[in-house]
Amino acid sequence: MIQKKMKVGLLGVGLDTYWGQFEGLLPRLLAYQQEICEGIERMDIEVVNVGMVDSPSKAMESALLLRQANVELIFLFISTYALSSTVLPVAREVGKPVIMLNVQPTPSINYRKVNSMDDRGKMTGEWLAHCQACSVPEFASVFNRADIRYDIVTGYLSDEFVWKDIASWVNAACVVYGMRNNRLGVLGHYYCGMLDVYTDVTRQSAVFGTHVELLEMCELKAYRDSVTESELRYKLEEFYDRFNVDITCEPEELERAARTSIALDKLVEAHQLSAMAYYYEGFKGNDYENIVTSVIAGNTLLTGYGIPVAGECEIKNAQAMKIMSLLNAGGSFSEFYAMDFDDDIIMLGHDGPAHFSIAEEKVKLVPLPLYHGKPGKGLSIQMSVRPGDVTLLSVCEDKNGVFLLAAEGEAVKGETLHIGNTNSRYRFRCGARRFMNEWCKAGPSHHCAIGVGHKIGELKKLAFLLEIPIIIIE
Repeated sequence: MIQKKMKVGLLGVGLDTYWGQFEGLLPRLLAYQQEICEGIERMDIEVVNVGMVDSPSKAMESALLLRQANVELIFLFISTYALSSTVLPVAREVGKPVIMLNVQPTPSINYRKVNSMDDRGKMTGEWLAHCQACSVPEFASVFNRADIRYDIVTGYLSDEFVWKDIASWVNAACVVYGMRNNRLGVLGHYYCGMLDVYTDVTRQSAVFGTHVELLEMCELKAYRDSVTESELRYKLEEFYDRFNVDITCEPEELERAARTSIALDKLVEAHQLSAMAYYYEGFKGNDYENIVTSVIAGNTLLTGYGIPVAGECEIKNAQAMKIMSLLNAGGSFSEFYAMDFDDDIIMLGHDGPAHFSIAEEKVKLVPLPLYHGKPGKGLSIQMSVRPGDVTLLSVCEDKNGVFLLAAEGEAVKGETLHIGNTNSRYRFRCGARRFMNEWCKAGPSHHCAIGVGHKIGELKKLAFLLEIPIIIIE
């Protein structure tokens, strides 16, 4: 049974010799650790807090607890000076990345208060409560030599930067957990000749832990054939609720798309899918062609509900869309459309599916007399991503394996093409010309996922946790 919440480990480290020397030091440090624990728990994850580890024997006990809990990473709160021999056993035995929390209780020591004390023992105890930085170089040195993966968060308890960085690590770990439990359906086959989208599915499973489920068109047809009139009415109501349905959409086309959308929902439910890639053509005039030319509306609904669907059987981009979805950034299927050198922007879009939760306005459902480069005609969607910060992500594959390619930019207002596709204008700090060259030379496929917000911080951490490279275009 899959656990419902992602888990992280939390342990404090200190030196047991201190507790008998400095009265009240241990309870004080444990209170700081509890404050950190509660702060992380508010991020809606489970924290496995093993308390204060202050000796090698406690380290082994804590390592066993964390390993059994199957945590994604370990937050190591350096409460005061601690020996590296206390920390190394935990890191080795659990085998998960360690994020050192070099977090003081306050921005600075109250020097006047400490220096006014009449007992140098008490003065030393007060210093030790602020002595987090002392162990950081020692731990880093040992982790480097032991080949332990780690990073460092430095600051103080009420530091906004600290909590933002911790949240970024939590978000990245949630993506790792979500991708490992991702069930990605593959319906149909690749767009013939589109060599850049072909992928090694085994590598996708090996890197992300994703399960790939191969689906059959005949199963989708069976679900479609069994649609009831009440199901059809409900789905049409959903269309009008979620879409701005153009008045030129013919009732027959709306019904055709609604039946297919219902069938897609049933396919997803039957296989417990959390993402999908699809493409199919079929011989002209057959039943499968009728189905595949009516999928865009249904696939857009699924994408907006957190089950991203990538067209042209772009499995790698379905993965990228899922990553953006897990980061609550959307993840809309896109490709490069055109460049506007007058405005120094790049236009990206696609003929669907879209992500309606990141749209500037309600997604428009419109008829298309033909699908460019594909068989048939039917309904399509038209939308632009709302203005503001965006992140582009591509899951890539080269001769060395899987890597991430990402960039931050801005969706900007301006003229777009009203051709029944997603269509948005994007500006990048390095300029359109340089961005285009550097993005393409990194070696992605021609598709990417668009998400709202700047997510490079989380994506860098995700790459670290997955042990794969990431290329950032800046």
